[in-house]
Amino acid sequence: MQQDEPKRSEFLEKALETQGAIDAALRPPSFDDFTGQRKTLDRLKIMVGAAAVRQEPLKHILLCGPPGLGKTTLAHIVGNELKREVRVTSGPVIDKPGDLAGLLTNLQEGDILFIDEIHRIPKTVEEYLYSAMEDYRIDIMIDQGPNARSVRLDIPRFTLIGATTRVGLLSSPMRSRFTLQTRLDYYGQDDLTKIVNRSCALIDCPINQEGAEEIASRARGTPRIANNLIHFARDFAQQRANGQIDRKIAADALELLEIDHRGLDEMDKRILILMAQNYKGGPVGLGTIAVGVGEEEHTLEEVHEPFLIQEGYIQRTAQGRVLTATGWEVTGIDGKEDKDPSQLSLL
Repeated sequence: MQQDEPKRSEFLEKALETQGAIDAALRPPSFDDFTGQRKTLDRLKIMVGAAAVRQEPLKHILLCGPPGLGKTTLAHIVGNELKREVRVTSGPVIDKPGDLAGLLTNLQEGDILFIDEIHRIPKTVEEYLYSAMEDYRIDIMIDQGPNARSVRLDIPRFTLIGATTRVGLLSSPMRSRFTLQTRLDYYGQDDLTKIVNRSCALIDCPINQEGAEEIASRARGTPRIANNLIHFARDFAQQRANGQIDRKIAADALELLEIDHRGLDEMDKRILILMAQNYKGGPVGLGTIAVGVGEEEHTLEEVHEPFLIQEGYIQRTAQGRVLTATGWEVTGIDGKEDKDPSQLSLL
């Protein structure tokens, strides 16, 4: 057994490296390769082009929007276009001012610091970012009590690219220090189909146009979800078919994952059913829904609710969440009378 463990460890390490290489390969390396988000792309191209001509560091940028739409990818593309290094971190990792000071002092002139989930940076650390973003310096307190003293550190001129799924949680002073604040929206069917075809080509996965359209239609407008569905559909096609993904193979694979033709997954259906059956369509509070379906409020608000609202299944009101006519329709429940839960069309 002891002789097998090094082999197993080496195998897992190689497997993780291979998966990481695949995920990195699916990311577009340049603006020309990036599909969708045309307004955001135009804004970034203008800023990046002007900074390159003037040979100045790029101004600070805030990317906001739901997860999986390409915020991290765009940060790497900006770095590639400017031929600058991109240092990646996340808000929860920067726990104290010393962590921030270590990141900033290790940057080179013109480097890009990408902070994912920037709204989760502690407020005490956020205040140190103000002077770093404006004056390119940071004041750190050393020791405590009578021996406390402030040390000023000069840092290279850098670019901060922040990414957030909840821009409202950022303080006003923080938001005002970003030259560009731009939002990424969910992708349309055509753009997602192009992304599916490109990803399949990169991983040598045979797929026809109808198969790509089927996966795109169930990907909830999100490239990250589309890429995840591609991997499962490829495995399904290799195990249950001839290895090529067509519309039927894609549909069968995703039905196995309980993702229907509308892109609704099992949790989405449970939310709609709960609101229709138990609360007559609402209004009902998010906390009540979370308890009813056995999920965290944050997960519902960040993962499920944006898609359900955008697709017109529920509405958010001052009194709570309310089912729309479309939401009632897909549950298969008559809003005027109760029916046997076993007859619900979604289950």
